[in-house]
Amino acid sequence: LGLSRGTQTPIPSLLSPTVTSEQIEHLHRRFKQLSQDQLTIRKENFDSIPDLEFNPIRGKIVHAFFDKRNLRQASDGLVDEINFEDFLTIMSYFRPIEMNMDEEQLDRFRKEKLKFLFHMYDSDHDGKITLQEYRNVVEELLSGNPHLEKESARSIADGAMMEAASICVGQMGPDQVYEGITFEDFLKMWQGIDIETKMHVRFLNMETIAHCY
Repeated sequence: LGLSRGTQTPIPSLLSPTVTSEQIEHLHRRFKQLSQDQLTIRKENFDSIPDLEFNPIRGKIVHAFFDKRNLRQASDGLVDEINFEDFLTIMSYFRPIEMNMDEEQLDRFRKEKLKFLFHMYDSDHDGKITLQEYRNVVEELLSGNPHLEKESARSIADGAMMEAASICVGQMGPDQVYEGITFEDFLKMWQGIDIETKMHVRFLNMETIAHCY
């Protein structure tokens, strides 16, 4: 699979129309580097990225590349491998927000980025981030801190979930149980927070990869 100037390559809808052929070629070179010149990338190919090895949520990041929801193929399930067009689809979530976007474009672009992040938390694909799923992410993120015990990490997750419930549901009755964070809840929680500072990718330098917090 080769690319040259003027090549007509299907570009995912999230990729800006101003993306140049040179930028796509650059991504294609990185794809070939990851796939070791094969037509598809498998999970084990991500083992060749040194800094990803030390990322506490490495598994979730890699998982996200093969999630059918992120590939816009289905609402559930994983694929075993991705081709270059799939790779572009995933990379489109990490495109920077552009200054010339109008209000509607900005809102759609932001929601797509947050949906990708939401899917990383929602590991069972049921459309909700449960307390246990939230605990798992927090425990993974804090796993590199040798001074923080597992129970402390769980307490942090529990507190964050209670805060989410208060933001999204309001005052709950004593018998009410917050079943989990829906995507609409997730949008409320991220309101006013710059997603660009929390979700970025440095794929043009193959020493590092995605960072999602």
